[in-house]
Amino acid sequence: MTKRTAAIAAIAVALTAAAGAGVYFGTDWFRTAKVTNKPPDIDPNKDKPPIPVPKVTFTDITATSGIDFTHYNGAAGKKLLPETMGGGVCVLDYDGDGKQDILLVNSCPWPGHAAPQKPVGSCLRLFHNNGDGTFTDITAIAGLSTTLYGVGACSGDFDNDGFPDLFVTSVGGCKLYKNVPAEGGERKFLDVTTDAGITVNGAWPGNLSADNFLKSRDPIEFATSATFLDYDGDGKLDLFVCRYVKWSPAIDLSIKSTLTGHERAYLRPQDFEGAQCSLYNNLGDGKFTDVTDIAGIKVIAPEGVGPNARERPVAKSLGVIVCDPDGDGWPDLIVANDSVRNFFFHNIPGPNGTRVFEERGLSAGVAYAEGQVRGAMGIDWGEYLPGKRGVVITNFADEPITFLAVADAERLRFRDIATNIGLHTSSKLPLKFGTFFFDYDLDGRLDLLVCNGHLEPEIAKVQRDQHYAQPPQLFWNTGDQQRLFEEVKADSGGPDLFAPMVGRGCAFLDIDGDGDLDVILVENNGRARLLRNDLAKDNQCVRLTLVGDGKSANSSAIGAQVTIEAGGKTYQREVAGARGYLSQSELPITVGLGATTIIEKVTVRWPGKDAGSQVWTNLKAGTEYTLRRGKPEAEGTALKARP
Repeated sequence: MTKRTAAIAAIAVALTAAAGAGVYFGTDWFRTAKVTNKPPDIDPNKDKPPIPVPKVTFTDITATSGIDFTHYNGAAGKKLLPETMGGGVCVLDYDGDGKQDILLVNSCPWPGHAAPQKPVGSCLRLFHNNGDGTFTDITAIAGLSTTLYGVGACSGDFDNDGFPDLFVTSVGGCKLYKNVPAEGGERKFLDVTTDAGITVNGAWPGNLSADNFLKSRDPIEFATSATFLDYDGDGKLDLFVCRYVKWSPAIDLSIKSTLTGHERAYLRPQDFEGAQCSLYNNLGDGKFTDVTDIAGIKVIAPEGVGPNARERPVAKSLGVIVCDPDGDGWPDLIVANDSVRNFFFHNIPGPNGTRVFEERGLSAGVAYAEGQVRGAMGIDWGEYLPGKRGVVITNFADEPITFLAVADAERLRFRDIATNIGLHTSSKLPLKFGTFFFDYDLDGRLDLLVCNGHLEPEIAKVQRDQHYAQPPQLFWNTGDQQRLFEEVKADSGGPDLFAPMVGRGCAFLDIDGDGDLDVILVENNGRARLLRNDLAKDNQCVRLTLVGDGKSANSSAIGAQVTIEAGGKTYQREVAGARGYLSQSELPITVGLGATTIIEKVTVRWPGKDAGSQVWTNLKAGTEYTLRRGKPEAEGTALKARP
């Protein structure tokens, strides 16, 4: 044996022994794995003439709206991974008055650590919509004053009583809140987590000193996005919960990670083991049961070979969207995973009349982009061209957006077309988190918003083209297949929307009842921003609020598929639960109509195996309609006039 061979063998033995002893070897935070045979960075759209973007100004009205919220990530100098991830936002009409309210999710100090000089207050903040573009903080009235390391939230009427309930994800255990009557005709939320059967996979160690907390090795639950859906079609909303990584303070701090060779940096997800997503089946009577294993949601990879090989969870999940790419009426799930393959859970028949999921990410073309994993964060689903639907996934810095078009619905095949539609080059540089489709100019085409911001405050020291705070991006859907998405700049969208921020969650809603869609953006360790859409009155729209009967179709109508025929055009929309990153936008559907004033036909395919379809005809633009399952009349209210 040569000296060189002996040295290599000695190093291998040392590394093997260290790994067996539980020693972690970190790498420089900003280093990426070497990629071979990477496709060339070619954007066929860059040489095509730009298409003029309509002028629609978004105005920051945070200061006058009553939305006074500053996210706090608990950072105390140790740079623990969860500090980089929050926070989320959930839009819901909590009291059923027809106006969309806003729930913002905050974090808290780590156990044993001092609170910030300016107290965080409750880690959940509910702002009631006054109907005039202003909001009132009703957190205490609504029973949501609490302390938790909150991350995200979603909403849906799980008990079918006509009022939306609430689910909050956090580090250290999630919370399920039931919407119940309060004195004086008000509504409030009651914590029913334990009674409902929602389990905690690693509780918050709230009674530890700071030193003991940082030494704690017991894994703490790290839940991220979640969504309600009726996966088995029984008319009751079930619950899907994403989890990120196997995390504890001691595991985090045991891994070396530096930015400049001296200062500690935040770790990458590659430095942690994966976690496991969960699916809870709604049994009725306020009870859920964990069906993760039997319903096919458990995704594991063996470590080693043979029957005794250790099973490791694969998921590092941050975003989830409910969709139905094959149009069979059964909701499927696509999960955005950070640094591991994405999942596509296809809803199929199970034993004894049940429904289960088959994970088909690899065969469907969802798992990878350009043959490799990306740092996937947020996700949404929508109709990007007439009759064509796809999934948008936001990714890490220096990774473009993934845009998975349904290439073959019958055989369930997706194709990444981000390069072809003008999203590859323009989206590559920023670190992208929140995202959603919405029609901000009401021309009938779904546009795209992306909320950006880096993880590492000092990133500019090692990467000159990166910054901690980054401007959001807005992409206008041109309708031209040769250059489909045109990036909107400040001269067309106004400067307020593009102010740099450490962006995370985001959502859309109509705050003032005028039909155009406004935007709320959440900043990690910074203030939330509410931006009013100041669209001129030229383009028409119709808003549809769907209400299930609470029997065959869930009351929230989550999963309903809607076809709108107007002015010789057909639009397809769906009532979605959570979308984007840690967030949920409003449930009502807004359909831009351009100059069209009459909707000839609206067809609703209700969620639920026995719910069927229903048709309404001759509806008017400029109106918000409530469509109830089983009732032929559409209840309409005129939208407020836009200036």
